[in-house]
Amino acid sequence: MYPVIMAAANHPSLPVPICPIRRSRFDVRSRCRAGFAFILLLFASVTFAEAPPKAPFPYVWGTAYHVLPGTHNNESGYFSLCEGLDGRIYVGTAKYGVNSYLVEFDPATEKQRIVIDTNKVCGLDPASYNEAQSKIHSRNFVGRSGKIYVCSMESPQADDPTTYPGGYVMTYDPRTDTAESLGMPYPGQGVIDVVADEGRGIIYVVLLNAEKPWMLYDMKTGKYSELGPILSTFSTTLIDNRGRAGAITDEFELAQYDPDTGKLTVRPIEVDGRKLKPGNRSGWVPTWNLGNDGRTAYLIQMTDSTLYAIDLHTEGPVVKAVSHGPMLTGRNFDSRCALSVAPDGRVYMVIRVDNETGFGGYYLHHLVRFDPDSSKIDDLGVLAVKNPDFYFKSPGTKHGHPATNDDHPPYYGYHKLPDDTLTPLYNHLAMIVTRDGTIYVTIIYPFTLLKIENTASASLP
Repeated sequence: MYPVIMAAANHPSLPVPICPIRRSRFDVRSRCRAGFAFILLLFASVTFAEAPPKAPFPYVWGTAYHVLPGTHNNESGYFSLCEGLDGRIYVGTAKYGVNSYLVEFDPATEKQRIVIDTNKVCGLDPASYNEAQSKIHSRNFVGRSGKIYVCSMESPQADDPTTYPGGYVMTYDPRTDTAESLGMPYPGQGVIDVVADEGRGIIYVVLLNAEKPWMLYDMKTGKYSELGPILSTFSTTLIDNRGRAGAITDEFELAQYDPDTGKLTVRPIEVDGRKLKPGNRSGWVPTWNLGNDGRTAYLIQMTDSTLYAIDLHTEGPVVKAVSHGPMLTGRNFDSRCALSVAPDGRVYMVIRVDNETGFGGYYLHHLVRFDPDSSKIDDLGVLAVKNPDFYFKSPGTKHGHPATNDDHPPYYGYHKLPDDTLTPLYNHLAMIVTRDGTIYVTIIYPFTLLKIENTASASLP
């Protein structure tokens, strides 16, 4: 439009729709300039009106991958996520009433494949829903040898009269591309956690049932034994730099086992002279990981954003811990197996919170970082998906609600914010920081592996 207006201004014989030629104290050229200015103002106003709303928080952008279709039947998985010594990512799946799998994701090629087929590895052919090894729920453990340790559990249906036979401990060795079953630790009980001390030839096992004891496996004899005591629901084992194993009991105390002496101790955990107590008993699932000093365990509860640092080397009748305060403010926190210590020693967490910003609704999943050296807390921003069409580009995609196959949209576990950004809605289920600083998060509905690079900067994709 600009050349047309200027041409008309310089050539009075040409029509100028917005500057009709008539007698006035203003000449045609002045009127054209005024008209041009008006158009610019109008264009600016329209542009401003159509500009998308700006989020009141930064985004942490990630590339989403649909976890290998066919290895799950409800678009979900659990805590099973790790980086192998080969740099590949390993994700456990849930195929309810049928089977469970460990899937390998190669970041270099973006290809996925099955490396553990639970039924095949354990020689099973379940005849009913309740007999199936429906989940690999454990947060995978990587031994010094490079072997990956996982375990299986059930997903019972009340209307199925059959009983669950018990879960299995399994390994996958990337060096030889072979998987192995280490048998069933406790008949009738699912297994939620497995951690190996390969140097001492023992494996620690946590059963799903909080009324059953901590277990020990002898690699030489191939036998399981009860170690005790009763652990919390979804408890996990940590081994400190002295080789002592620790786990959280059902009373939120610290159980420690010294394999060199065979001594087992159970002591309360104290923060500022007060016993550490769980929050909501129905949702206080603890997630903890070992700091780079080999003695500090960083712990967060599922429904509380407070970060604790527990000194596993504490001597005496109580275990000393420090509270670093809430990592995030808000209401209705939810953090599921989403605490990981980076190679530089900083602690990363994903925490879901009610969206009370006025920018959209539902929930927001924040990536938070804590620096033990400075005690600085950084809210890096809200998880966001770079490639929102990822589900439809994966092999084996089906339309409809992935959980129920009804008419709901397939991205049931996500929602869009006012600026059209796709962000997780309900649950993240695991998070790790890899050796190169990349962060991986699993999200359900659809079952997603979200890859976040350049974690120090939460900026535009």
